Amino acid sequence: MQKTSSPSMIRDLTKGPVVAQLLRFAFPLFVSNALQAVYNLVDMVIVGNYIGAAGMSAVSIGGDILHLLTFVAMGFSSAGQVIIARAVGAGRHDEIKKTIGTMFSFLLGASLVIALACFLLRFNVLRWLNTPAASEQFAMDYMVTCVCGLVFIYGYNIVSAILRGMGDSKRPFVFIAVAAVLNMVLDVLFVKYMGMEVFGAALATVIGQGVSFVTAIVYLYRHRDSFGFDFKPTSFKIDGDAFKRLVSLGIPMAIQSAAISFSKIVLMAWINLFDVTYSALAGIFNKVNVMSGVISQSFTTAGSTMVGQNLGAREYRRVNKTLLTVLSIGLGLAALATVVMAVCPQAVYDIFTTDKEVLAAAGVLTLPIILNFYGSATRSAAFSLINGSGRAKLNLAIAIIDGVISRMGFAALLGFALKLDCFGFWMGDALAGFMPLVVGGAFYLSGRWKEKA
Repeated sequence: MQKTSSPSMIRDLTKGPVVAQLLRFAFPLFVSNALQAVYNLVDMVIVGNYIGAAGMSAVSIGGDILHLLTFVAMGFSSAGQVIIARAVGAGRHDEIKKTIGTMFSFLLGASLVIALACFLLRFNVLRWLNTPAASEQFAMDYMVTCVCGLVFIYGYNIVSAILRGMGDSKRPFVFIAVAAVLNMVLDVLFVKYMGMEVFGAALATVIGQGVSFVTAIVYLYRHRDSFGFDFKPTSFKIDGDAFKRLVSLGIPMAIQSAAISFSKIVLMAWINLFDVTYSALAGIFNKVNVMSGVISQSFTTAGSTMVGQNLGAREYRRVNKTLLTVLSIGLGLAALATVVMAVCPQAVYDIFTTDKEVLAAAGVLTLPIILNFYGSATRSAAFSLINGSGRAKLNLAIAIIDGVISRMGFAALLGFALKLDCFGFWMGDALAGFMPLVVGGAFYLSGRWKEKA
């Protein structure tokens, strides 16, 4: 198919030096994801230092619940990004417009339904998670407040997917930077100076997310002519073909996201069987892993877009070079992070809290955290290929193998059967992180990624 002229916002990643393009595209994503990680980290740090273990436990539990609720946004926005990237590579600009309108209507509607369901089940959810009595009210405050802002999280993911699929990673960075800075300022104001406790941390998060989403929408509207979407009410109509493509790829990606999030919720429920100290440690474990996943997410997003565009253009050598670059950078940075974690782990844990009981037990986290560094590094290369090639069945396979069989299976084996308790749960979580490498490596060696999805 002959390519038509591209709207000015679209960036062609099928030509030019691969390494330089990947780094230029990934760097704003890295800074954006780092800000988002800090954004999520601030709640834990502020609450840990001013409220203590009960507050940390609440933020950890509430954060895991919120992450689970975003599985539809994560799955379908990632699918939309891949569809847009491949349409850009093939020059199918009418497909881009229909995909954008369909994503907006479907995902924003889904966010409202999910938020309402969670609110109605809020008491049951905390009971299912074995929430410690000391943190139950705090967890309720955090969960309910953040659920009210779920539509903003979904909206930001939609806008970011649109822009990144077109090759623009800089604007999503600006939008999340606005949210991160606002969240940090309001966290300190609400928690430290106004005494609003965990509710204040959650409110700061929601306000930051809301401002970020509004800023993103205003930007898109002002530049609507340059990427081919006019924002007229008729343009938000769900297109049958676009919805079919979105569902075909989005459901497996959503299931994958949900399976991993669900497995982490189950692990949290098991950890909560112990005491509030280990519940607080789970928060530290999750937040450090979020930080280690910043690079992985950045290169997965950049790599997926580059792979998608180059597969659309049938530039297979560029796909190979993209994957090798993603893997090499990930492993190198994982090695550097390992040195830091092995030499001065206590300095890392001190960031989160001054609670002596939590700090005394924190050494149990060090080995699982280090293993997660390498799981993240290999995962980014695997998902760059799988997501970029639009292979829905492989995402579903990883969802089952990683999220259900491996993560909960390894954790149960090590934690319960071998009686390693919480250390076993965290080790199981870390080992499961290598499953995408197994599936992605087999897919690459098969050569089937060159075939049309």
